[in-house]
Amino acid sequence: MSGDRLGGGSDGGAVRVGATVRRPVREWTASVHALLRHLESKGFEGAPRVLGVGEDGSEILTYLEGETMGDALVWPPWTRTEGTLVQVARWLRAYHEAVADFVPPAEARWRSGGRWSPGLIIAHNDASTFNAAYRAGRLTGFFDWDFAGPTTVDSDVALVAHCWVPLHARHVAASEGFTAFHTRPARLRRFLDAYGWTGRPEALIAEVQAQMTERAARIRRLGATGEKLHAKLLRRGVAEDLDQAVRELSAFYQ
Repeated sequence: MSGDRLGGGSDGGAVRVGATVRRPVREWTASVHALLRHLESKGFEGAPRVLGVGEDGSEILTYLEGETMGDALVWPPWTRTEGTLVQVARWLRAYHEAVADFVPPAEARWRSGGRWSPGLIIAHNDASTFNAAYRAGRLTGFFDWDFAGPTTVDSDVALVAHCWVPLHARHVAASEGFTAFHTRPARLRRFLDAYGWTGRPEALIAEVQAQMTERAARIRRLGATGEKLHAKLLRRGVAEDLDQAVRELSAFYQ
C-alpha cells in the first residue's frame, strides 16, 4: 500500500491516501465493516465510513480529520481537559444508543471479546486517547476499530473511563503528561454524569480493576507464545504497569 504512514499504535500498517485510510484486511475485518455500516445507517458521525476493499486487498475507510496522538509520548493538552472528557462521555452514550440494536452476522469473528449473545453490545474496545481525532475544539471521533468485539455496556463505560479520567498507574499517567491525581474522583464523577450512568462509582472502579487484571494475564499468556503485539507489550512492561494500577485503585477514594 502506498501513502503516508499513520503514526501511533502497536500494530502499525495503516496509511493515508488522500481522504482515505488503507489498512491490511484481517480475519475480523468483515465483522468490523458490518458494525461500521450499521453505525452509518444510524447516522452516527463519530466513526470512519467503510468504502470497500482495494485491488491490493486492503480495506478502505474514510479518514477522520483532526489532530491525533500519533507517535507522541506525552498527551497533547486537549486530551486532559474537562471539556474533552465530557465530549468523550457523550460520544460513548451516543455510540451505545446507535449500536444497541446491532446484531452481528452469525459468522462474525472478533479480535477480542469472544462471541456475541443477546444482552451484549459490540464495543470499540480501544476508545483511548491514542485512537481519538480532535479538531477545532471538538472530538471528531475514534478510529482503529480492530479490537471491536462483544462486551457489556457497563464494562465499556469502565474501559473508556480508565482511558480518559485516567485511571492507570500514576507513573504511567505522569509519563503521558497527567499529574493532577487529586482531581481524578471528580473527573470520574463528571464523566459518569455526562454519560448518564447511574451506577455507583465504586462498582465501576472494581470493574476497571478486573479488566486490568484480565488484560495483564492475557499479555503474559499471549506474549509468552511470541504473538507479535502481546510480545511487544510484555517486553515494554505493560503487564506490570497494569498490576500497579490495580493496587493503586484499591485506595482511589482514600
